[in-house]
Amino acid sequence: MTQDHDPFATRAAPPPTYSAAARHFHWATAAAVLVMLPLGFAMTYRGNTLDIWDGLTDTLFSAHKLIGFLLIWLVAGRLAYRLLRGAPPDEPSLLWWQKAASHLVHWLLYGLLLIVPLLGWTGVSLYPSLTLFGLFDLPRLAAPNQPLAEQVLSIHGKLAILTALLVGAHIAAALYHHLIRKDGVLRRMLPGLR
Repeated sequence: MTQDHDPFATRAAPPPTYSAAARHFHWATAAAVLVMLPLGFAMTYRGNTLDIWDGLTDTLFSAHKLIGFLLIWLVAGRLAYRLLRGAPPDEPSLLWWQKAASHLVHWLLYGLLLIVPLLGWTGVSLYPSLTLFGLFDLPRLAAPNQPLAEQVLSIHGKLAILTALLVGAHIAAALYHHLIRKDGVLRRMLPGLR
């Protein structure tokens, strides 16, 4: 007697995914960064390059400062969650160098997503330019010192460009894995998984 279906056979376990909380942290961070980066470039182009200092420029700067301030706390929470809960094992089909590159980019992004907004906050404290939308001020981190503010904000801008490049590489790698390799790398972080 042949048996086509063994009711006691075990099914292959689905590949491990990130927890729902980790995925929420990731996509909230991604949304904030994808708003912050173009907003930052637009406001500095409008204010510093074109020398247009009007209500729109002030609104762009206020929005950038507010999102950056919130991003610090979001990334700190995400990092604490990651350190406490860990992450699923790497996609098994990845080569050793792909795993190493992935871990390097992830930890660089964690660091930059804390350092860049902290430098921005420090820079606007030193300037001082802490008012948001003419309604309230961010807490001051340092006493006013405009020459130091310019140095800090210059570093902030350069590291923001590095962050944009790493974010682009991260997105390109995720799309490469999803569309070309068709492995589970991106699927592990997609929203809506159980």
